[in-house]
Amino acid sequence: MLKEVTATRYITPLREGGSLPGLIEADDLTAYVVKFSGAGQGRKTLVAEVVCGTLARRLGLRVPGLAAVALDPVLGLGEPDEEVQGLLRGSGGLNLGMDFLSGALGFDALAFPVDAAEAGRIVWFDALVNNVDRSWRNPNLLRWRGELWLIDHGATMIWQHNWPTAERSAARPYDAGDHALAPFAPDVAAAAAELAPLVTADLLAEVTAEIPDAWLTDEPGFGSPDEVRRAYAAPLLTRAPVIHERVTGLTAARATVTQENK
Repeated sequence: MLKEVTATRYITPLREGGSLPGLIEADDLTAYVVKFSGAGQGRKTLVAEVVCGTLARRLGLRVPGLAAVALDPVLGLGEPDEEVQGLLRGSGGLNLGMDFLSGALGFDALAFPVDAAEAGRIVWFDALVNNVDRSWRNPNLLRWRGELWLIDHGATMIWQHNWPTAERSAARPYDAGDHALAPFAPDVAAAAAELAPLVTADLLAEVTAEIPDAWLTDEPGFGSPDEVRRAYAAPLLTRAPVIHERVTGLTAARATVTQENK
């Protein structure tokens, strides 16, 4: 299960994210970027972050460490911003914290070249989880200590928002034409050969076991948190062996970049 900590101080909102995450200090004296259960899509965003963050790390990609952050709503009573107050009041209980990468820089494709192998692994992973939020407009990539780190996976696995159509939704291709790493000739086929065999039923069971029961309880159409965990794992297990064949847009993206550079 996720490491559990307790929030002791709300430091500041991070307004770059639409869901208004916040920087919080916890009782382990660590700073976390916290996404709140009372924001946006609520607990489904937190579940997506746990599944994708844990899976990415198990596949060798760099993602900030995760923690379940217990929050007492009274922590926000002294906040002058009414929006922050309301968010904290509505987020009592467990929220999701990600290690704060102090000094990290936002990814800039002009300043930070990425080799085809690493680009391929990231594009393949994003295709697997259907990440629609890694575009050149909003890369959700950080450069920290000379390496590339993946952040913000709340907008993934869109099938979780309509479970009756999950199988059909998960079968759709992945359009990588706007992907932040499309210009770097990502070697998706090599990534698939390396990573797809690692995505097994046992691995996904371990990954989904990290999701706190509190974020899965009372999910409509399911009788228990474990049933929901299996529903999260099933599309990923189906997609892993074949999703590289359904990645579209990369050839067009490379052609556009080549033309612009002439």
